[in-house]
Amino acid sequence: MTPTQVDVAVVGSVNIDLVASVARLPLPGETVSADDFAQFPGGKGSNQAVAAARLGRRVAFVGLIGDDAEAGEVRAALERGSVDVTHLQVEPGTPTGRALVVVDEAAENTIIVVGGANMRLTPAHVEAAGDVVRGARVVVAQLEVPVETVTAAARLSGGRFLLNPAPARQLPAELLDLVDVLVLNETEYEVVAGHPLPEDPAELGSRLASSGWQCLVVVTLGARGCLVWDGGEVASVPAPVVPVVDTTGAGDTFIGALADALSRDEPPLTAARWAVHAASRSVGALGATTAMPDRAAVLAAVRSAGDGGPTEPEGSLLSEEAPAEQR
Repeated sequence: MTPTQVDVAVVGSVNIDLVASVARLPLPGETVSADDFAQFPGGKGSNQAVAAARLGRRVAFVGLIGDDAEAGEVRAALERGSVDVTHLQVEPGTPTGRALVVVDEAAENTIIVVGGANMRLTPAHVEAAGDVVRGARVVVAQLEVPVETVTAAARLSGGRFLLNPAPARQLPAELLDLVDVLVLNETEYEVVAGHPLPEDPAELGSRLASSGWQCLVVVTLGARGCLVWDGGEVASVPAPVVPVVDTTGAGDTFIGALADALSRDEPPLTAARWAVHAASRSVGALGATTAMPDRAAVLAAVRSAGDGGPTEPEGSLLSEEAPAEQR
C-alpha cells in the first residue's frame, strides 16, 4: 500500500478484550458471578481502523504488539479486517495490551485498560511510518498510547488530524493546536475543557468559541446522538432507537465512520449523521468489532431514517458506491 493509496491512517492501540457478562455491574468491594465470558481482538486504535475499513476505506495501522501468544491473534484480526499492518511492529519482552470489560444486562459497561506494548509506541515508530501518515487523507489517534507519540503523529499528518482523547486527560496546548477534528464524549469533554458539558447548545457554542480551539468539535452522547460545532452554532444530530446488546466499541465505530466520511470530503453534519447511524448499527452484538456495519448496512439505515444530510450530490455517502477514485 503506497501513501497515495491510503485514505485513513490510525496511530494507536491494539488490545485483547476480555469480556465478562453480568446481571449488574458490581459495587465497590463486591464480587458478582459472570453469566458468560468471551475474548475478542480490540483496542481503540484497532477498533477504529477496522470500522473505517469495513466501510470501504483503505486503512493503514501504526502500533505495537507484544511477543506473547495473543499478538498473532490481534494482527490476524486486523488483516481480516482489510487493514494494512506493515507498520504494526513487535515489542520484545512486552505483553500485548489488554482491556478488562464487564457488561451488564442493560448493556452498560466498565473497562480497565492495561497498556502493555501500546505504551512503548514512540515518536520514532511514527517517523518510521512517516510516508503513510503524511499520505493519508485523515489520520486518527487516541490516548491509549503516549501523548508525545500522538503529538508526533499530529505534526506529521498530511491530511486532517482527528483526535479521540480517550482515556480522558488534559491536553497540552501544543497538541490541541494541531488537531483538526476533536471527537470526545461527555466525560472526556469535561476533562479536556475543564468544565461540565453545558446542557444548552447555545452555551456550548459560546464556550467553544471562547476556548481558543481551532477545530471541528464533535461531542458524542451515546443513545442521544451527538453535537457538532464547526465555529458557528452547535448542531444536534439525534440517534435512531435500536435494540442494544453491548455498547462496547460503539464510540470507536462512530470515529471510524466519521473518518470514512471526512476522508471523502463530506460536510461535517453529513459525516456526523453517517457516524451516528454506523454506531447505532454496532450495538446489536457482544464485542467491539463483531457487529460493526459495512457500507451497505449504514447506507440502508441512513436512507430509512431520511436524514442523510442537507444535500445528496452525486458521489456523496448516499450514493450506491463511493467515487471510483476512492474505492
